[in-house]
Amino acid sequence: MAQEKNEEKHFDIVIVGGGPGGLTAGLYGARANLKTVVIEKYMPGGQIFNTEEVEDYPGFEHISGAELATKMADHAKKFGLEIISDEVTEVKSDGDFKKVAVGASGVNYVGKAMVVCPGGSAVFLDVPGEKELTGKGVSYCAICDGAFFKDQVIAVVGGGDAAVEEAIFLTKFGSKVIIIHRRDELRAQKVIQQRAFKNQKIEFIWDSVVEKINGEAKIESLNLKNVKTNETSTLDVGACFVFIGFYPNTQILPDEIKTNKEGYIVTNTSMETTIPGIYACGDVREQLVRQITNAVGDGTTAAMAAVYRIEAMDD
Repeated sequence: MAQEKNEEKHFDIVIVGGGPGGLTAGLYGARANLKTVVIEKYMPGGQIFNTEEVEDYPGFEHISGAELATKMADHAKKFGLEIISDEVTEVKSDGDFKKVAVGASGVNYVGKAMVVCPGGSAVFLDVPGEKELTGKGVSYCAICDGAFFKDQVIAVVGGGDAAVEEAIFLTKFGSKVIIIHRRDELRAQKVIQQRAFKNQKIEFIWDSVVEKINGEAKIESLNLKNVKTNETSTLDVGACFVFIGFYPNTQILPDEIKTNKEGYIVTNTSMETTIPGIYACGDVREQLVRQITNAVGDGTTAAMAAVYRIEAMDD
């Protein structure tokens, strides 16, 4: 039966986004005996669900992202957290005590307080052939698409943590993985770099950028340019995975929520945005680093701030 348009579901705390920050906020909201919901478009866990291996979360030397995400979700649900699969298309504030997340399903999720943690989206190379060949060899998710390119030469564009980690993962499938970076050294954490340098299936092309992606029905090659010498070359590949960064998904939020020049949400120490009663956590928030541990800490603070606000208003 189809949802009626503008159907309302009421909660104490509405959480937009089911990554580590959102699931942690959900845990603390539900644990405070408040009716709490997490609305997540994909699988609970957000981006970490697609992470092959997590080795920097306290208590786990090695754990897959999917397993960690499942543990987080199951833990929160034991306290009564509700997790709904829906895409939030807009966030609205209708007075001090009514925050609304508009779902693509036609449901308005109404809360006394809200925590927004919608994460970010991949940054594109914005070169000829990229759009046309996305899904035909151009990808932004190694765990999603890596297995399609077994025994092929795979290019990875980028030099940060995500690029190098995904390149290591892709060595499980490709005959060779070539990291293309516009600088002469990687930006990834040293421990991740060391793993890549030791991997005999990984090669590097330094000081270079992709200028064009070639192919018809599927990707065939990349046109490269050395940014120091201006020399151009062609690299034959079976796939190109792009990991050059991401931008915060703030497009669904009200304009009244202040962001910095990069688009990240500005909060106070309670994770509250410039709209009272709406809190932010995780990768979408302005901060020095963006790790699972950051998101979890943000989620704890945001949820407890929301709890205290609701308790004060109810009194």
